[in-house]
Amino acid sequence: MSHILCIGTEKGLFTARSEDDRKTWEIGPPQFQMTNVYAVGVDKRSSTTRLLASVTSSHFGPSVAVSDDLGATWSEPDEPPLAFPDSAGVALVRVWQFAASPTAAGVVYAGTQPSALFKSTDGGESYDLVPGLWNHPHRPEWGAGFGGQAIHTVLPHPSDPDRLLVAMSTGGVYRSTDAGESWSPANKGIKAYFFPDPWPEFGQCVHKVARDAGDPERLYAQNHHGVYRSDNGGDSWESIADGLPTDFGFTMVAHPSKPGVVYTFPIEADGSRYPPDFRCRVYRSTDAGAAWEVLQNGLPPNDFYPVVLRDAMCTDDAAVTGVYFGTRSGEVFGSADEGDSWSMIAEHLPDVLCVRAFQV
Repeated sequence: MSHILCIGTEKGLFTARSEDDRKTWEIGPPQFQMTNVYAVGVDKRSSTTRLLASVTSSHFGPSVAVSDDLGATWSEPDEPPLAFPDSAGVALVRVWQFAASPTAAGVVYAGTQPSALFKSTDGGESYDLVPGLWNHPHRPEWGAGFGGQAIHTVLPHPSDPDRLLVAMSTGGVYRSTDAGESWSPANKGIKAYFFPDPWPEFGQCVHKVARDAGDPERLYAQNHHGVYRSDNGGDSWESIADGLPTDFGFTMVAHPSKPGVVYTFPIEADGSRYPPDFRCRVYRSTDAGAAWEVLQNGLPPNDFYPVVLRDAMCTDDAAVTGVYFGTRSGEVFGSADEGDSWSMIAEHLPDVLCVRAFQV
């Protein structure tokens, strides 16, 4: 069994491989050199695992590349695989998220900057704009977070093909129950302290949303100051920040098979973007956010200043789940025992923007 870890950075994509159950890793040379790789998608629904990469060149602009040989080679179409129609009056900046449908073969969703959702029916080789979300009356009022205006979370429902959830900065959480034809905000209980009314219908700067492994109606959200759980598919949210050193951060990752298990990497505050106490620590809850435990065995014990971005933490799909995260200073850490202990996989890489892990 091989374990693969894709690491998207500000200067290309690195692929690490382990052949000894994640004890050691071999890291290949950078691909898509000198491009931003903000998102990597993994589609294992067919006999050939397909990888998708969002590549953004300062010279050629944004594109989507695909690989059917675990990243050894990549292909890009002659024409842009994903672009706004002329009538939209905007241009694609980049893709921030890929999500393969768990219920429909060949369907892949892409969340983009500016905030929009695209859908592919050919495995991610070409995409069409989902007009229902783009034409939503709230869209002119969606703002830009510090990193841009983008849909960074796309969560198809695991059993109902008509249900989709997206999250964006800024704008918040939106849901569809009719396969993307219409959308409604789902932000009740999520605070936007920077507004005159801190409890708006929409406009929240949600940083990431994850779905629980056991209950598809249970969701976890990391907000711009706020950590939340919903037990009703997003109808309402309640705080689960108690027990964490701070309620600010970017990432939120749910265990792929254990209900109630979720991971995050706290950051001090929006105006102080360092780990609390300048320590490299992951936090895990095993009871859906009722309590949190610190995970730091094997992580750097001394002063540590980098942060972990919203898609720079992930799990793999091994029998004993691995957890991974990368930092803005180019370190990548991994745990082969669900976060109980950690080791360094890579260092001195460019800024890590995203990580994706799987086994084959």
